[in-house]
Amino acid sequence: MNIPKTDLPRVVVVGGGFAGLNLVKKLRKLPVQLVMLNKHNYHTFQPLLYQVSTSGIEPDSIVYPLRMFIKRQKNFYFRLAEVNSVDPERKTLTADIGELSFDYLIINTGTKTNFFGNEQIKKHAMPMKTIPQALNLRSLILQNFEKSTIAVSKEEKEFLLNFVIVGAGPTGVELAGAIAEFKHSVLPMDFPDLDPELMQIHILEGANRVLPPMSEKSSKKSADALKNLGVQIHTNTIVTDYDGALVKTKEGKEFKTRTLIWSAGVTGNLIEGFPEESYNARTNRYYVNEYNRIKGYTDIFALGDIALMQCEDYPNGHPQVAQPAIQQAKTLSDNFTKILKGKSELKKFKYTDKGSMATIGRNKAVADVGKFKFSGLMAWLIWMFIHLMALVGFRNRLVVFLNWVYNYANYNKASRLIIRRFSVKERRVRTNSEL
Repeated sequence: MNIPKTDLPRVVVVGGGFAGLNLVKKLRKLPVQLVMLNKHNYHTFQPLLYQVSTSGIEPDSIVYPLRMFIKRQKNFYFRLAEVNSVDPERKTLTADIGELSFDYLIINTGTKTNFFGNEQIKKHAMPMKTIPQALNLRSLILQNFEKSTIAVSKEEKEFLLNFVIVGAGPTGVELAGAIAEFKHSVLPMDFPDLDPELMQIHILEGANRVLPPMSEKSSKKSADALKNLGVQIHTNTIVTDYDGALVKTKEGKEFKTRTLIWSAGVTGNLIEGFPEESYNARTNRYYVNEYNRIKGYTDIFALGDIALMQCEDYPNGHPQVAQPAIQQAKTLSDNFTKILKGKSELKKFKYTDKGSMATIGRNKAVADVGKFKFSGLMAWLIWMFIHLMALVGFRNRLVVFLNWVYNYANYNKASRLIIRRFSVKERRVRTNSEL
């Protein structure tokens, strides 16, 4: 990997997500050689991926170059690499660009889409966990509109304009709301020869309500807002099959669609090489203690979505969202000075739940913050402010803010571009890890 030899402890950080990003900000000031490995050369602000896929913002406004952190840092190195395996005993890792030894290893490889072992759905459904996947979805949506204008029969038009979203968590709800707004504001303007009523949006959820992790009040408010936008909600519905044209469910419902968007769950991105007792095989998350040390090791850590820290308040681990990752990174960075000095008295991680939020569309959002439940315009403004401030880089905040102002003032989405055509045949042979 062409990393210089050093007398300083070598700390290798695998992954450039929320945990990795916040960790390197702190560790780069310590007397260590810091090496970050990531399969992309940028950090992605995943909470806004749905806006990329629905033409609300451009992809470069929610990414940040990881090499920007190298500036004026003598002992910080970034390598574009995908780590394939770790040898914990030899303290080495193997990536697609070579092998590297480490003194300390910190894994924050995040999650990937969970298809629950259904290879047929994986082959045909559209995931949305990365920038390339969001761009694929944007192209497919716009291509379906274009194909509808030349479709002869009403049945073919309905087939192309029928959108099915599986999973009614925050991502599914936000995506359904954004597509519904597209139907009402953009479709009549861009495609006046199409009847908007032919476009149908379905959201399918296995639980008995939308937004299961949030309060019942917020769930009801969200469901009402989605229904007002014309979204058809199907709860207690489990998808069992999709062949690229027909969605089948356990309950016997069927939906004809060219576009099935899968947001029904995630699973951890494990790295090979650890013994079975170090991770949970069902969730693919590493067992970690209150210091984020992987079970059985003192110099190897896991942070964020990939870490399973079981405690009284969270027996199944912390939520796989940004805040636990950010907070764990801060606690570990605070502890690292003591770790380097060989001290055993470290600060235990304690998660502070700052609440949950979801936006349904223009002036519509829900927020659970402690005992307080917000909805409507106030929740929407809070959601916008928090997400804007959480973006990395002043330029990204400015660009996203201007996009939001433009979209709000003009009832428009400016990024309706098919930069690269998406091939349905190509979808059938590409795997999640290749995107």
